[in-house]
Amino acid sequence: MSDLEQSRKPVLQAHYDVPKVWTWEGEAGGQFGGINRPDAGARHEQILEQGEHRFQLYSMATPNGVKVTLMFEELLELGIQQADYDAYLIDIMEGEQFGSGFVELNPNSKIPALYDKTENIRLFESGSILLYLAEQFDQFLAKDVAEKAQVMNWLFWQMGSAPFLGGGFGHFYSYAPEKIKYAIDRYAMETKRQLDVLNQQLEKNEFVAGAEYSIADIALWPWYGVLVLGELYSAAEFLNVQQYQHVQRWAKNIAKRPAARRARVVNRSWGENNEQLPERHSRTDFNKLGL
Repeated sequence: MSDLEQSRKPVLQAHYDVPKVWTWEGEAGGQFGGINRPDAGARHEQILEQGEHRFQLYSMATPNGVKVTLMFEELLELGIQQADYDAYLIDIMEGEQFGSGFVELNPNSKIPALYDKTENIRLFESGSILLYLAEQFDQFLAKDVAEKAQVMNWLFWQMGSAPFLGGGFGHFYSYAPEKIKYAIDRYAMETKRQLDVLNQQLEKNEFVAGAEYSIADIALWPWYGVLVLGELYSAAEFLNVQQYQHVQRWAKNIAKRPAARRARVVNRSWGENNEQLPERHSRTDFNKLGL
């Protein structure tokens, strides 16, 4: 048995006597164990840098972060230069999301966070940011009431569903200090159910909310699209993602978009050198990456 297979071998957890009142016992282990705590607020002083553009993005190239860089790059691909932006890396593994400057933008200490300098508006939660930008530039959000309703349905479906994929399946499959069969089975089942929901929707439609590319696709692709492309949690074989043929078609088509290729490298500080652009300030920043 390989080291990878051994690491994913289910481990039976000892019986847990649930206390009357839960108390934090310190670091629980796992990849994020060193930064997770049961309280909110800033842990250290931090002044956020600002660039010259109207929009200042503070983020990391996780799926939630890629949603926003994908939106910006799609707007710029349309020639909307007013959507140009500066992007600064917030390394969540180093606890930079708990700096005072970032917490002022997002009291929930999660990436992404966006500051609109022109309007002096602070934005957090990826869905809120996508909707704000769509309305600011009148793009990727249908004008017809019924069509817009479908975009909003699928945008909020993503907001409610992805935590089961990320914090549920992704955590217990990839990051938890022990492999617990019950937890992995529970969240794998829900992830596959969600993929089937998408597959059935995409069997009837080119894009998630209908015939037009929208913020629903932009929100969903960094999670479910990247998952079925085999680039999230190394779980493609485990989840048998090849069976979701319509999700595969949709995911591959979006992956070919120039904006998607650029979006995935912004605020990325891992992988091959040609996949990393920790900070982004200009379209020319991509030149050295061949994008």
